[in-house]
Amino acid sequence: MTDTYDVIVLGGGPVGENAAQYAVANSDRTAVIVEHELVGGECSYWACMPSKALLLPGSVLDQARNMPGVASLVGDRTLDVDAVLARRDSYTHRLDDSSQVEWAESAGIDVVRGHGRLAGEKTVTVGDRTLTARHAVVLATGTTAAVPPIPGLREARPWTSRDSTNLNEVPDRVLILGGGVVACESATWLLALGARVTMVVRSGLLGTSEPFAGTAVADALIAAGADIRTGATIARVDRPDARDTGYGHVHGGPATVTIESDNGTDTLEVDEILVAAGRRPATDDLGLDTVGLTPGGSVPVDDALTAVGDWLYAAGDVNGRALLTHMGKYQARVCGDVIAARADGRPTDSRRHRATADHGQVPQVVFTTPEVASVGPTEGAAREAGRDVRTVETDIAVAGSSLRQDNFSGHAKLVIDRASDTLLGATFVGQGVAEILHSATVAVVGAVPLDVLWHAVPSYPTTSEIWLRLLEEAREQ
Repeated sequence: MTDTYDVIVLGGGPVGENAAQYAVANSDRTAVIVEHELVGGECSYWACMPSKALLLPGSVLDQARNMPGVASLVGDRTLDVDAVLARRDSYTHRLDDSSQVEWAESAGIDVVRGHGRLAGEKTVTVGDRTLTARHAVVLATGTTAAVPPIPGLREARPWTSRDSTNLNEVPDRVLILGGGVVACESATWLLALGARVTMVVRSGLLGTSEPFAGTAVADALIAAGADIRTGATIARVDRPDARDTGYGHVHGGPATVTIESDNGTDTLEVDEILVAAGRRPATDDLGLDTVGLTPGGSVPVDDALTAVGDWLYAAGDVNGRALLTHMGKYQARVCGDVIAARADGRPTDSRRHRATADHGQVPQVVFTTPEVASVGPTEGAAREAGRDVRTVETDIAVAGSSLRQDNFSGHAKLVIDRASDTLLGATFVGQGVAEILHSATVAVVGAVPLDVLWHAVPSYPTTSEIWLRLLEEAREQ
């Protein structure tokens, strides 16, 4: 390995991997990834992959319980916890990143272990080693879990999402602080694995989604046994026997949690606390001050993902634009293409060299039971942004959904720009709706008029037939 590269990437998650790959593809340029934990990053080991592996068995069991001919075979049986965790481990490779390192090396990308930080223009230090970039440095360090300054909470060594996705034992009584995606998905699999769950939430669940989505998820969690306390906060935590037992193990003895709400003050004893109260950029010790940026916050970028001059870039969660793995990878592809073009002296004025999807065209799936799949702004967000919109919505009650499982319950809503009659946003709630989201994403990104969508005929019998019902509702307005 050398100390001079064309491209240096800080952070070896999917974003960093994609940025490095696209920056050097089909060229003789060199790249290095600097990673202080595991190559593959949060998504591979502590987020997307393990969480979805934990969620699917419960979803399959729910579908089986609502399927005649199968329900009688399942009866009141519960999940095989050991088998579920073993399958999860097969996706995380038991936190072994050797295959990811092999991929990087096969793509001509070096890997340097250690904490990298900026030390001036195109300069990065890793311990006592100094790396220099000929063309670009990319920041792809992501975010870390935020722990609110609640008395006694940090001292109680609460779980964060890393513990929840890597659980090695299922706590009997779990309190979850938060009502966002991580909180709702964690509650879903913890309940399915046999935990008793209490959620402490300031307002409703999934507050940035359409209101009916949060209501549907809350109703399902309550039906599964969750105690959801809205309008509530944690006042303090007492856990005298807190200790570091490693990811996914119960961190000591029981904790006493004081909860304040409109109904007064209550205390609750739990075996573990999961803090799912947001994320913060991993920029505290990144050397941002050496290049004129402020440490601790998100790194602002333009649509070319450039942060400083034409050499420093920031992609993924660290820039705060859209905290989703698929959006980070999208930004990384744009970023890598921009770096390659600039290195070759080619123009960068094409749409390929601008990240625009994270301006109101972001798709997201919450893999709860039911799923919540959405793209673009909600009605409220669109109106707040000054858009003149109309909406159509209807229950998902088509042949495809009823065939998928008995007792199917779902809802869909479109947000339509009134002037252009094009789709701005869409939200679907129901079992398996993740698989119909991309059609909405294409319609939003492509600004497809509704009279053109009318000719995109959904296959029968599939859940996608809901598109026909929605377009019929829009036609009648």
